[in-house]
Amino acid sequence: MGDNITGEEFPCSLIISVPLPNHRLALAALRALQVDAELSPLVHRSFSLTSTALAVEPPQDKRPNGSYSAISKFIPVSDDGEGAEELKTVLCTEYRATTNRMLRVAVNGFMESLGVVLSVMEELDVDVLMKNENT
Repeated sequence: MGDNITGEEFPCSLIISVPLPNHRLALAALRALQVDAELSPLVHRSFSLTSTALAVEPPQDKRPNGSYSAISKFIPVSDDGEGAEELKTVLCTEYRATTNRMLRVAVNGFMESLGVVLSVMEELDVDVLMKNENT
């Protein structure tokens, strides 16, 4: 995410973490979703791969606009040494928007695209097919 994006300009935010079976599939999802630029200048999106899980604590304080703020924090998984890249199996997408409506519209489009990417992986990926045959 760019350094010039402030919480005041883009007060509405959401982090979506999607765990995938392995690094190869996580990287493929990242590359497939990254090519489509956000259509609105009122929404900013960034992608990353991580080996951490995101924990969100229950809503804490009600904001003046009626929404609740939740505290999210990353729980690190040790990724020192060789193969650290292979541990990055969680696709993290961070959205920031000027309004809740713009955030909702952008996330709805993302979820639709994510559904297509995951469906293609399920139908065509060799590893996923082999796993389904063994169960």
